[in-house]
Amino acid sequence: MKQTVSPPPSAANLKKAQGTYKIPALRILSEISSSLSSDSTLEELLRRFLGTLTKLAGADAGAVRVLTTDGKRLRLVGAVGLPPDVIDRERYIDLECGVCGKAAQASQAQSVHYSQDLKICTERSSLHYFGNQCKRVVAVPLRYKGKLLGVYNLFLAHDQAVPEEVALLFHSISEHLGMALENARLTRENIRITLMNERQMLANEIHDSMAQTLAYMKMRMSLLRDAMHNGNESKTEKYLEEANQALNSAYTELRSLITNFRNRMDPRGLLPALQEMVDSCQERTHIDIDFQNHTPDLNLTPDQEVQVFHIIQEALSNIVKHASARHVQVSIALQGDCYAVTVEDDGIGLADRVPSPDSDMHFGLYIMRERAQRISGSIMIDNLENNGTRVKLTFPVMSAAARETR
Repeated sequence: MKQTVSPPPSAANLKKAQGTYKIPALRILSEISSSLSSDSTLEELLRRFLGTLTKLAGADAGAVRVLTTDGKRLRLVGAVGLPPDVIDRERYIDLECGVCGKAAQASQAQSVHYSQDLKICTERSSLHYFGNQCKRVVAVPLRYKGKLLGVYNLFLAHDQAVPEEVALLFHSISEHLGMALENARLTRENIRITLMNERQMLANEIHDSMAQTLAYMKMRMSLLRDAMHNGNESKTEKYLEEANQALNSAYTELRSLITNFRNRMDPRGLLPALQEMVDSCQERTHIDIDFQNHTPDLNLTPDQEVQVFHIIQEALSNIVKHASARHVQVSIALQGDCYAVTVEDDGIGLADRVPSPDSDMHFGLYIMRERAQRISGSIMIDNLENNGTRVKLTFPVMSAAARETR
């Protein structure tokens, strides 16, 4: 197959081409940069600039493909100007196929690839489009740090190369869109990890609260059945009452779990979410709750924000249920290399409300500690001098480099 490859842009070539393409290039790159922060999906973004690349190359048709998850094929995500039968046959192509394969296997420096020999394209699709309406195929690989992520194909009705200044522009466009593809992949991975972690946390909370209560109820029902079978009236009443209490406890725990997982964080971030939670709790319970942020710049990862939010939520829930408090203070401060989140109340104190192993408060404290461990933090619970309780979460400030990997 006859292949030609455009060289990487040199300083001399760039200087020579500046007068003819600099202004439109800057306009297009500016448009791409602004589009990266829009609400458009990545595939919409790739399709949007497909038309631009097609016009710049003087092509009659174009297609954009992305690498499949197994890394073996290219999937068609957008096309302009191609006949429907060609689109149908071109939905998936092997990574090693034709000019696209050459583009995939080439080094990063080779930015635009051409092919006038379209025999492979014709054999693959069994169509006469290649070689008749289409005389030349151009492949512009989308890469990030040397890794192939996708490719733009431009189909020309004439057998002429793309102008050098346009090839230089394609090189810049491919770098920008390649970075967008990689960022989208990382975002998807982070979302999957967050979902998996939250599902695991939900499973743990159900196991540590409702599952044990239901197991206790099951044992009491077995004893109740034996007592009824033996005609032991006193034990029947005893086990029936215990089963009823366990059922009420399970119902309360279920409502609490539903409430906690319905309370979604404010998308603006932790501070607005906490203020909304405090205001809602204060309105519902008539407890005076004061929220103060003493940090000059609270810069947390999304996972840290979620864990801090739920820890404070659980602490307030315990206060409402068990503390008989009239005033609560929630504060966030920076202490050396750690953030300190404190929830204090003026209630009856921890000594008068030590949780039993199967109480909802016990499970709540366990879950708070587990959430703290997920952000490399710890929970301390102490009595205050003049009654009341302090719950203090401390966790390390994450470096900028570490935040970028989360």
